[in-house]
Amino acid sequence: MIVRLFSLGLLAWMLGFAWFAIALPQPGGPERTDAVVVLTGGPNRINRGLEALDKEWTGRMLITGVDQDVKSHELAVEYGAPESQFDCCVDLGFKAIDTRSNALETARWVERRKAKSIRLVTTDWHMRRAHYELARTLPEDVAIFDDAVASQPSLRTLFREYNKYVLRRAAGLIGV
Repeated sequence: MIVRLFSLGLLAWMLGFAWFAIALPQPGGPERTDAVVVLTGGPNRINRGLEALDKEWTGRMLITGVDQDVKSHELAVEYGAPESQFDCCVDLGFKAIDTRSNALETARWVERRKAKSIRLVTTDWHMRRAHYELARTLPEDVAIFDDAVASQPSLRTLFREYNKYVLRRAAGLIGV
């Protein structure tokens, strides 16, 4: 009986991993949202958030997980954006150090801004866990629109992220 349960669990894990690796989230469309939230940590994430501002899909952006030493004018120069765009429309969040604290920082920012919809920008392989953390943290009336940055993750990256996602979902089931 124990061997069957273990085998069933292993099969479920393997099928889940196959789904996770094959069906990565995709870039979002031109949906208009109150804000865009960009989680730092991967290439092209900030570029995608700036694109949402440029195309007027949103009017305000939070970049969460920014290093304490980074200044907004430095980011403007690095990403080829006008400093005026960063001055008027981009907020930097310095408190987050991981996905869970990104969600907490975002929730506080969304509450201050009274946003009812956000465009979540992160890398495709990270999107499911980031969305899960945000959905757990934000009020239920805040809509989250996924806007994944396409990448070519290694099998190792997918394996690690899938296990983090599964463990986080399991922890969520027991209220952690």
